[in-house]
Amino acid sequence: MRSRSILAPEWWDFTTLDRELLDDAARVTPEDLLGFSREGFEVRMYDTLEDFYLAEALEYITAWKQATADNPCGICGPIGPTEQLPLVARLVNELEIDLKHAHFWGMDEWVIDGKEVPFEFPLGFAKADHDMLFDKIKPELRMPTENIHFPKVDAAEYIASWDQARCLVMQGGQGDAKHWAFNDPFPRTGDYVDAPPTPEEYRQLGTRVVDLHPVTVMQNARTSGGGVVTEVPLSAVTVGPKETWKSECVSIWQAGAHDNPFGQRLTALMIAKKIPDSAVPMSLLADHPNVRFNYFRGGLGTCTVQMH
Repeated sequence: MRSRSILAPEWWDFTTLDRELLDDAARVTPEDLLGFSREGFEVRMYDTLEDFYLAEALEYITAWKQATADNPCGICGPIGPTEQLPLVARLVNELEIDLKHAHFWGMDEWVIDGKEVPFEFPLGFAKADHDMLFDKIKPELRMPTENIHFPKVDAAEYIASWDQARCLVMQGGQGDAKHWAFNDPFPRTGDYVDAPPTPEEYRQLGTRVVDLHPVTVMQNARTSGGGVVTEVPLSAVTVGPKETWKSECVSIWQAGAHDNPFGQRLTALMIAKKIPDSAVPMSLLADHPNVRFNYFRGGLGTCTVQMH
């Protein structure tokens, strides 16, 4: 039987992995990370935050510039990181990129009492995308409202949109629970008391409402709410692996503000060595044909002991 989680005993997470693998991850150096690149998995390193976030913003521009009437396409983007979003708006405006055939998919949204939160919800992801990106684009250049797709509890329309246009890039961050979007590890209940779902089972999941791992709740309180855990919803609707595998590329951006030095190393190691495990959902990308991990070198830190 696998180990019980150190962080949340009634859930699966990375602390249930073999200790040898965890120790190996802690020893990974930045140079090791660059050496993890293989066919289907590329590691990129940026020396400044300016270069990092500009490169992230340019993924939007590169995708949206390819959109035409005969080739509707776009990008799926995260809330976390967000620093790239105003840069995207500035680039669209300065380069006068007409977005009428471009598409955007949001990754997730909070759910309270069985319903996605209203647009005005302070921590809302649709609100953040509009405040930081879409509302900053010149009206004559903006994409049509029907081309902006946010997941809802009734996910049928959102799911269908993935077959109406090509998603060239799914962009994401990595949380403390080693998720992309809110694809969190499972609780230890039902069929998954003794083992988490197999990678094959997890990959069958589409857009759906999920209960959030306690580590994810704490992280969102830390990164977005000043640590006020009581303001963070316990459920969300999230884009699933099914939609993720429809994206031609998955591009993960790690500046060091979300996951810690150990986590940034662990998932890269598991993807590079093709060790998928649903207790570490990000590791399932080991089986995706085109994945990029983008790091800010200054945010990689160290896994050695440092007392604070």
